[in-house]
Amino acid sequence: MADLFIMGGGINGCGIARDAAGRGLSVILAEQGDLAQATSSASTKLFHGGLRYLEYFEFRLVREALEERETLLVAMPHISWPMRFVLPYHRDMRFESDTPTSRLLGLAMPWMKGRRPAWLIRLGLFLYDTLGGRKILPSTRTLDLGSDPAGKPLNAKFRKAYEYSDCWVEDSRLVVLNARDAAARGAKILVGTKAVRATRAGDHWQVEVEGPTGPATYRTKVLVNAGGPWVEDVIRNVAHIATTEGVRLVRGSHIVTRRLFDHDRCYFFQGEDGRIIFAIPYEQDFTLIGTTDKDHKGSPAEARCTEEERDYLLAFASRYFAKPITKDDVVWTFSGVRPLYNDGAKSATAATRDYVLSVDAKGPPLLNVFGGKITTYRRLAESAMEKIAPFFPDLKGKWTARVPLPGGDFAHDGVGALTARLKADYPFLSDYHAGRLIRGYGTDAFAILGAARRVEDLGRDFGATLTEAELHWLIDKEWARRAADVVWRRTKLGLRMTAEEIAALDAYMTGNRAASPAAE
Repeated sequence: MADLFIMGGGINGCGIARDAAGRGLSVILAEQGDLAQATSSASTKLFHGGLRYLEYFEFRLVREALEERETLLVAMPHISWPMRFVLPYHRDMRFESDTPTSRLLGLAMPWMKGRRPAWLIRLGLFLYDTLGGRKILPSTRTLDLGSDPAGKPLNAKFRKAYEYSDCWVEDSRLVVLNARDAAARGAKILVGTKAVRATRAGDHWQVEVEGPTGPATYRTKVLVNAGGPWVEDVIRNVAHIATTEGVRLVRGSHIVTRRLFDHDRCYFFQGEDGRIIFAIPYEQDFTLIGTTDKDHKGSPAEARCTEEERDYLLAFASRYFAKPITKDDVVWTFSGVRPLYNDGAKSATAATRDYVLSVDAKGPPLLNVFGGKITTYRRLAESAMEKIAPFFPDLKGKWTARVPLPGGDFAHDGVGALTARLKADYPFLSDYHAGRLIRGYGTDAFAILGAARRVEDLGRDFGATLTEAELHWLIDKEWARRAADVVWRRTKLGLRMTAEEIAALDAYMTGNRAASPAAE
């Protein structure tokens, strides 16, 4: 019998699995598709405090997220790194009038008529700099866009900007690395395995699943519902429990364009509708723009960036950039559904991004996970452990803060030195190939390349520097089963590979899996 059975292989499920396994609990995690297949691979790829949430006075949420940024940077320097954000300002900019800050400002300064004075934005950035006890990241500064390179791509009316710090993260790799660390600590990770029924049976849960090798049944003391957008469906249709709690499904869509600017900073753009979007350097040759906030109807699996959302993002960004962006610039779109706790907010934008954990203890306990942000996943896992601690009197204490994820056992500012070492040990690698391997795998890149002395030693070339050696690492150690798992989640090589190359990769992986069914 397991101590914990976790339904859901997104960041919350894998984060809880890692924390629990490290405290000595026996853990089984079941994911119906691929790890990070839904929301956790469709984020804006940021560890950030949520500057916009200050408008809603969500100070605790912002402070917790800000504190986590540097904790996470130290633990995963290969997949997360500091980034500077440029927030252009113009005195005539208008903002949403329905936030607590807007209403307060409207009472105190009605003549502003929806404008934000520069001092108010600077005050918000001061809070952002100080709430989280920042030590590694540099503080906010003011930019003259007439002389700073960040002003070159922008509309000439923007002469001033503020530059502050947040962090980038490879979201789907974060999920996989948490799963790998959980497995190294004894957790059992099941992909392509859907929980179809969970029944209380005396002092335990009986969980029936459908997996690659057919049906199976597991017993567990505690059931954890980390189903993300499916969390309410799990409660009602898998555990068959009546509930008044629910989620608000909010679709966030992104577009990826060819590279729009020649520096490594990100832009933070503010809209009159209360939304903000980012324009972020992406995968060296591209720009990521997003996100939208639209209430989502239908299955979370059917989330797609609509033409309306694409055009909204293009128009939004074009109000800031000197050269308008068109649909012809778009090379890829993606969309995910955020399972926000349904707090009754009037709009998707205003709905809380905080997480809610609830325990149903009418028999063997069921822990339900609602909402959450990728930045606070580790803190959410610690909170989940606090919720179930009464059922495990000998449970060990917190341990995950600053403990490296696989491949992250080097200095937080050591990527350059590690890349140079990889190039020295494997001189046949191009600069791009070496950098990609370090950013994806950290110190594990050396294990992937092994004793290779020339590129041919790495086996078949599938395109865009993906070799057989790397592919088998992903299959054997990271649960990859299909081409999409590889080129859109564990890497983003789908942006560089042709449709024919991806089809050939999928055929190879399908044949490999058929020949080795035990690998499932």
